[in-house]
Amino acid sequence: MNAVVRLAAAAMLATPLPALAADDFPTRPVTMVVPFAAGGTSDVIARVVSEQMGQALGQRIINENVPGAGGSTALARVARAPADGYMIAIGNVGTNAAAYAIYPEIKYSNDDFVPIGLAAKTVPVIAIRKDFPATDLKSFIAHAKANPGKVNLGHAGVGSSNYLICKTFMAAAGIDVTLVSYRGAAPALNDLMGGQVDGVCDAAASVSGAIQNGLVRGLVVSAPHRMRTIPDVPTSAEAGLPEWQQQGWNALFAPKGTPKAAIDRLNAALRKAVASDALQKRMDDLGSIPATEEEMDPAAAGRLVVSEIEKYRKVLGPAQ
Repeated sequence: MNAVVRLAAAAMLATPLPALAADDFPTRPVTMVVPFAAGGTSDVIARVVSEQMGQALGQRIINENVPGAGGSTALARVARAPADGYMIAIGNVGTNAAAYAIYPEIKYSNDDFVPIGLAAKTVPVIAIRKDFPATDLKSFIAHAKANPGKVNLGHAGVGSSNYLICKTFMAAAGIDVTLVSYRGAAPALNDLMGGQVDGVCDAAASVSGAIQNGLVRGLVVSAPHRMRTIPDVPTSAEAGLPEWQQQGWNALFAPKGTPKAAIDRLNAALRKAVASDALQKRMDDLGSIPATEEEMDPAAAGRLVVSEIEKYRKVLGPAQ
């Protein structure tokens, strides 16, 4: 009898229980933490992606906005979350690359995450208030140079992808403007529409609607071609600033140690989401670019993050 019990116990120990549990993933809703306030680019993309991913997974994906410190507050929270796949983050070039150069006391590192895959690429836009005295990029740059420090541009917080849009735009244009930090792109855009700031550094996904409706004026877009959503806004090359070449991205991340089976399920759902007609149309309407099959590979996303970290360490230095 004891031998039978021992054999049964040995068989139980040999059974891959974690793998069996992971095969059932997810058995409850998944939380996707969004590092910025509602209404901004990351939030808009997160909502589109999570809806389609939830359908593929058979479980809801709940978006939770956690703004603060250029998105690093949210990423620090996800880094400390249980590594079970039930809390993930949508990050971008700011939160998961440039932040390491900007915040010397940041509470997480790239090693604290495992990439799920790239979801979308974003197109940078500079927009200004509709009554701004300059009417095109050339006159805007001339005005800024004639009034150093007096023109101000809003962004989604130091370390955000919009902050990087501002920094690279300023460097390419050779201008000195005052940067105004917000807790997300939407509050910055609201203030621009209200005339509280002169302009914003944003992405087409969140600012196109305001440009289309004449609430703000699109100044320039950093893209090889004009955007279908804002066809009257010239590219940087057309506007006379070909040096300004910038592209953002949004990717999904899970805490380090998340079971591979859970990552695989999330990645498969991401692929189905991005391939869906609903998401493709929504991305096109927003002026964003869905990730390619290769870019959705977790390893490829991981390599992109590492290269972007090195890029912004050189561009921004140890702290800004």
